[in-house]
Amino acid sequence: MDYNVLKGTHDIIDEEAYNYSYIEEILTNIAWLYDFKEYRVPVIEKSELYQRSVGEGSDIVRKEMYTFEDKGNRLITLRPEFTAGIIRSMINSKFLVTRDLPLKAFYCGPVFRYERPQLGRYRQFNQFGIEIVGSNSYLRDVECIAFGYTALKMLGFKNLELRINTLGDKFSRENYKKALVNYFSKHINEMCNDCKERLKLNPLRILDCKVLDDQEIIKGAPLMKNYLTLDSKTRFENVLEALDIMGIPYIEDDTLVRGLDYYSDTVFEFHYTSKNGNNYGAIGAGGHYSDLVKELGGPVLSGVGLSFGIERLYNILKDDNKLQKKDKIDLYIAPIGNVDINYIMSIVFDVRNNGYSCEINLESKSITSSIKKAVRANSKYLLIIGEDEMKDGIYTLKNLETQEQLDVYEPDLIKVLDALYQEEEDKYCDLTESINELKDEEDEEDEEEIEKE
Repeated sequence: MDYNVLKGTHDIIDEEAYNYSYIEEILTNIAWLYDFKEYRVPVIEKSELYQRSVGEGSDIVRKEMYTFEDKGNRLITLRPEFTAGIIRSMINSKFLVTRDLPLKAFYCGPVFRYERPQLGRYRQFNQFGIEIVGSNSYLRDVECIAFGYTALKMLGFKNLELRINTLGDKFSRENYKKALVNYFSKHINEMCNDCKERLKLNPLRILDCKVLDDQEIIKGAPLMKNYLTLDSKTRFENVLEALDIMGIPYIEDDTLVRGLDYYSDTVFEFHYTSKNGNNYGAIGAGGHYSDLVKELGGPVLSGVGLSFGIERLYNILKDDNKLQKKDKIDLYIAPIGNVDINYIMSIVFDVRNNGYSCEINLESKSITSSIKKAVRANSKYLLIIGEDEMKDGIYTLKNLETQEQLDVYEPDLIKVLDALYQEEEDKYCDLTESINELKDEEDEEDEEEIEKE
């Protein structure tokens, strides 16, 4: 019997796994710069947690959750998003009443949604995100957006487009929903079945409909900005002003609502167009929430969050040829002929313990086989240890890039590796300095040309 991965899931291995780790490392390092703390919450939670937080009117709860009854007759759900679990954790730990606020959390891990698999979209996929909980300041919304902008720039995304909107406060949304019900009721018979259901549960969801015919009707719908309270309008203006001062460009999008019912006031998405002109749509998104903490049994506190899909980031970086090549290993050791393999393994052990990546050919004593394996392993150096070399204690170290080689006394192996890598680092620093000097000269010439004009 053949065993294949389930539909909508995929294996992440070798080069792909290396780049997943690279993406996650970049995002994690930026999270530390912003003073976020890591949270790791369970993959399974009580279903009620997501029904109450995400909202029964959302597509996630209505269609996409993996829910089952466990052996204790409890209704359990595989995590469809992180925010509810993070908030639950903050409440359970009592951090929201014992720690300085706001709490700033980052997370990374798998989430599960039963939706139609397509390119870059899976039923099990990985998310990285942040949450800032315990402050209602508009500047925390701005900080969250700034994190996303910085993270994507650091990953190499250049043609970013930040789309932003406000859903207003509770009073604003109630008035707006009434206006939407009044408008869509006149057209609902012409719209899809999902929109008919959304009209009953949450008319805001209709604005996010992807059916082309429905989108034409949506264009004539009332706009949220015309139903904002003075407080909500002022808050949104403050967010935009702060982004202007920080130099983060944006586009106001009146139709942006996001797919989770707990959002209020600021919502946003990062869109990306590749250098080849491919528009990938939203590659990261988030928003502010006012009532979620209270809804889950905590104090009356606001928060804001943002998440990225790692698969989506990976696929876009791959299409744009911006992925990292897997690092070279430092040393490949080739035992040749009748040698004491146990002793050579002690050399491997010593090399690794001194911080150098190392592999050894244990399957063949052929020099040809070892060279081929070393090249395929993308090794920087090859260490040849034959019978004569073991007898004399002098090994041959070969640079597989330049084909240069030298004899190395066994006790000096680590010192030689240290010296070789230090020499490369010095050359790199010299080259970088030269490039910077050349760039400075070019900048000065450009400034002179501008002054002449």
